[in-house]
Amino acid sequence: YLSEDIIAACTDENGEIDKDKIDRELMKLNEQNYDNEDFDEKQKELMQTSDLVKHRLKLIDHARKQMKEGITMNYDITVKTIPERYAATVQMVIPRYEDEGMLWNMLGECRKPLIPADPCLSAAQFLDKEYKEENVEVLIWMTVKGTYEDTEHVHFRTLPAVKVASCILKGDYSRMGEATAAVASWIHDNGYESDGPMFNIYHVGPAQTTDPDEFVTEVCFPVK
Repeated sequence: YLSEDIIAACTDENGEIDKDKIDRELMKLNEQNYDNEDFDEKQKELMQTSDLVKHRLKLIDHARKQMKEGITMNYDITVKTIPERYAATVQMVIPRYEDEGMLWNMLGECRKPLIPADPCLSAAQFLDKEYKEENVEVLIWMTVKGTYEDTEHVHFRTLPAVKVASCILKGDYSRMGEATAAVASWIHDNGYESDGPMFNIYHVGPAQTTDPDEFVTEVCFPVK
């Protein structure tokens, strides 16, 4: 992830991005004798910083708007470490977030029946740096035990331990945006930094029940 000094240089004390500062940074580069490779790398770094901060601020702004509208966000946000885990994974660009089921169906490619780990965690991680309406990159994973051969779309690997700030959302997915914004705002307000793409763990989902009111989803943001 990008250095904190660059992020600080491009945001004000309220965590809001300052486009003028980014422009000044780019102008400074023009005035220096960077070769093309150095210039391109620095410019890429600045633009990535801009995209990352914009995405975080959108989530925070969404949370603030909801609070102004009187929406109570009673989420118990905790920081914990999810241990290393062996999982079946599928990563692909799909048309929309709603098409996530396409990836879960691909687990059926495996010739050998998958044996769920105990406990079994099933999650979807959203790899794009910002919200997109279409062509979204998603990684799904389900913890398993045993040994398996990779298929065209399913790859088995050990995922590293990860420290996350998370909250539990009970019920259907209509409040997913609200829960996501609440965690992002909490991270900003409590001195943590995002440290990777967020993901949702489906403790109880469509695979376990047909009643959306019984869904239990854990919204997770890797932090440092």
